[in-house]
Amino acid sequence: MNKNYIGGKWVAAHTGATFPCVNPATEEVLAELPNSDGVDVDRAVQAAAAAFDSWRKFPAPKRGEILFEAGRLLKERKEQLARRMTEEMGKVLAEARGDVQEAIDMTFYVAGEGRRLVGQVRPSELPNKACFVTRDPIGVVAAITPWNFPMAIPSWKLMPALVAGNSVVFKPASDTPLSACALVEILEEAGIPPGVLNLVHGSGAVAGHALATHPTISLVSFTGSTEAGRQIGMDGARDLKRVSLELGGKNAIIVLADADLDLALDGILWSAFGTSGQRCTAASRVIVEHSAEEPLLERLIPRTRQLRLGNGLEATTDVGPLINQARREAVHAYVGVGQAEGARLATGGSPWGDRGWFYQPTIFTAVRPDARIAQEEIFGPVISVIPAASIEQAVAINNHTPYGLSTSIYTRDVDKAFRALRDITTGVVYVNAGTIGAEVHLPFGGTRGTGNGHREGGDTALDVFTEWKTCYVDYSGQLQRAQMAEQPSTAGEEPMTRE
Repeated sequence: MNKNYIGGKWVAAHTGATFPCVNPATEEVLAELPNSDGVDVDRAVQAAAAAFDSWRKFPAPKRGEILFEAGRLLKERKEQLARRMTEEMGKVLAEARGDVQEAIDMTFYVAGEGRRLVGQVRPSELPNKACFVTRDPIGVVAAITPWNFPMAIPSWKLMPALVAGNSVVFKPASDTPLSACALVEILEEAGIPPGVLNLVHGSGAVAGHALATHPTISLVSFTGSTEAGRQIGMDGARDLKRVSLELGGKNAIIVLADADLDLALDGILWSAFGTSGQRCTAASRVIVEHSAEEPLLERLIPRTRQLRLGNGLEATTDVGPLINQARREAVHAYVGVGQAEGARLATGGSPWGDRGWFYQPTIFTAVRPDARIAQEEIFGPVISVIPAASIEQAVAINNHTPYGLSTSIYTRDVDKAFRALRDITTGVVYVNAGTIGAEVHLPFGGTRGTGNGHREGGDTALDVFTEWKTCYVDYSGQLQRAQMAEQPSTAGEEPMTRE
């Protein structure tokens, strides 16, 4: 529809203003979208608030059935959704298919929670009294999502929020609005009632800020930059909103001397240059033991030079474009920073092509652990190779960044693998695999500047989108004062025996 979706209707921004959605590989304008402001956001929030009470009372298994139908439609339309995603975001088609598949998996997984929404039953310390704990929806949820996974990440937020009984206002990134429209159309077709799910397009600075600060919003679930997340956290604190933040990463692959270097090579190439390095889990550091550094680089540099850049719809393409011109300029600026810091540019380091926002896969060697390119998130196809004398030093280097999302270690030594699992302080750790590849039934998130402690995915996602309610039922027929009631005495009784 390429419009906002408010109260069950597809509508333009109230001012009529629009912004273009541009193909980053060709610079072709694909569509015009509503450039919404606070008035549009308020209308969406009010629609969500009006729908909340009836939706929270709608049986959870029936909410799950709607999501099952949405999952079926996503699966049925996977190829067309993936192709449209490649057009608007740039990632190669195989990766776009994976993005849609993750949304399918998450939708089916969360739909099953409609028949669980697991609570707790606990014994009471008093006689003739029952105790149990249930989940309540929070209210109106703001879901603000990034452009790098325009179908998967929204599914991480929308599906658990909806199955738990919340109503939602969804603001996708302005670089990838068409995937968001397609996802909302599918949920509408699957049977989501009017007002339960609303979609508002626009910039983060205007529409996103208006949504995050709206007094009726009870929870903001945000994935994006650490800077934006910090501001949302401060804004939410003023209104005592619940805020769930999934932010940046400075992820590392540790390669020990005993590693299978060919296996490590494949993991590095996929983790560093998949999605053109535009993943929060992208490997932007390779920490390698001294004796393995030269043989690893002898493999890594020529393989990197062989990667083929181009339109993600072409079967020969290995690496697509960056999302926009500003992102390419930011990546190139970091290459200049690395050179100024004294790192050696081993390959890449320049924009590529006459059309589109491409950047060469880039490798720096001889990088200091405290260098800016080793500490700051670049969000592009740039990796820093950092030597280490031992596993202890490698783990220390890995942990010493402002972020803590994902780490990988390659080793054949099971003892070293388990020491790394114990000592690495990131939220996700892989052994003999790359830094990317979340599975929907497991928690996903990080430490330090990567977020504020919440996790997406798995049953832990329900903790973000629900409130715990503790319920007591006293059927004793008399007033019982917990902790003050006189306890039954067992003095003088015969000890219990088992026949």
